[in-house]
Order: sequence, then structure tokens, then C-alpha cells
Amino acid sequence: MIEYIILGLIVLIALWAIGTYNGLIKARNMVREAFSGIDVFLKKRFDLIPNLVETVKGYAKHEAETLERVMQYRSEGGPRNVKDAAAADAKVTQALVNLRATAEAYPDLKADTQYQQLMSDLSIMESELANARRYYNGATRAYNDKLMVFPSNLLAGMFNFKEEEYYEIEDNAQRAAPQVKF
Repeated sequence: MIEYIILGLIVLIALWAIGTYNGLIKARNMVREAFSGIDVFLKKRFDLIPNLVETVKGYAKHEAETLERVMQYRSEGGPRNVKDAAAADAKVTQALVNLRATAEAYPDLKADTQYQQLMSDLSIMESELANARRYYNGATRAYNDKLMVFPSNLLAGMFNFKEEEYYEIEDNAQRAAPQVKF
């Protein structure tokens, strides 16, 4: 009789370990999928930028520095991890803020239908990117929670699961409202 109880406990522990391990794998894959979503939206935004830059160039020839900065950030390549993605994203976002500020000085540009369409597309892209960031951080929170709670933290440690980083703005300077001067 005692053998059956011991065998039953072993089976229960094995089932728990398999279920917990599979749950950790699924959560980690959700984080990777979410980061991939951010990467897709960053690439879409980067693909939209040259059209916007070319439209603005026709109106704001002396603003070449801002435009070149946007293109430089675009050409730096794709993010390799969350920190790289957040840093590249922050640079491009700041450059786009400067580009929008530049456009404010040119009423003809603001009235240009191609510019309006590109800005609308960019606005939609920014919204989708923000949603992707929220999804990533939610998936990261769920995964990190699984890593930290008892008893799954025991299994996570045994199989070397690592905590994932949240997608965050790096410093307070990037959180501040940009100063626009003409």
C-alpha cells in the first residue's frame, strides 16, 4: 500500500514539474513573440520615415541636420535586445519630434496632402507600436511572475530560466517634454 502512495506522489511531482516547465516555456515564448511584435512595428516605422523625410526635404532644405539624424537612426540596424530596441526607439522618437516641430514652421508643408497622409500613417504606427510595447511588458510581467513565485521558482532556477527586462525609457530626460524653438 505504501508503495502506491509513494508512486502516486512521484507521479504527482513529475506531472507538476512537467506542467510548470511547459508553462515557463510558453511564457518565455510569449515574451519573445511580443518583442518580435515591437521589432516589426519599429521596422514599419523605419520604412515610413524615408517618405516623410523626402516630403519634408522639399520644404525645409536648411533642416537637413534633423533629417539626416532620422535617417542615421533608421540605418543603425535592428535591435538585438530590449535595451538596444528601447535606445534606438527613443532616438528615432526624439528625431521625429524634431521633424514635426520643423514642419510646424512651414504652413505649405502642413497643407501638403502627401505630408498629411504620411503623418497620419506615422500616428497610426506610433499607436500600434505603443500597443506592442504594452503587450511586451504584460507578457514580461507574467513570465517574470512565474519565475519568482514559489514553487515554480525552484524549477525555473534548476533549468536556468532568466528574468526578462521590461521595455522602458532609459532616463528621465527622454520622459520630459521636448523643447521646440524657432
